[in-house]
This record gives sequence, C-alpha cells and structure tokens, in this order.
Amino acid sequence: MRGIFFDEDDARAVVARLVADGYDAQVERERLAGEDDDEDHPWAVLTDAPPFVLEVLVDRYDGWLDADEPAPAPAPLDLPTEPRKIKRP
Repeated sequence: MRGIFFDEDDARAVVARLVADGYDAQVERERLAGEDDDEDHPWAVLTDAPPFVLEVLVDRYDGWLDADEPAPAPAPLDLPTEPRKIKRP
C-alpha cells in the first residue's frame, strides 16, 4: 500500500508512526506525469502495514491511499440469449 502526501513533514511523521508500531515503511518522492516543477511532486509512503492502519493515518494527515495492485475486474453480466417477447402467442 502507498499513502500519498503533499507535505514532506506529514509523510515523515506517518513513516515514524508506522515504524514505531513495528511495520516497515519508507518515504520517497512521487513523480506525477506532466509535472515540470520538482518542488510540486507529492511524497509517497510505502509500507507493509494493513490498509486500515494506513487509511487512518492518511485521513489524519490529509493524504490519499493508492493501492499497488489494480482493482479486480467485475464479474461478467448474465445477458439473455434471445429477445424478450412482449406479446403472448
């Protein structure tokens, strides 16, 4: 899981909290596509903490969650094989 923060101090505070709680965590600069200014890039906190732990810290420090894996695809729809009959024969 990754937590994204715009303030470096917030990202480092989250890492310190996660490490104090016994999780592995590190902070790195997140490069966004289309951003030219290096000072505007947000900070990413990478951790092995459970998602709900990181979610609480993200809410507290005004960040957002970014899942490493893509969301699962929905199940295919069960569509009819024939047209519906409106009138009875």
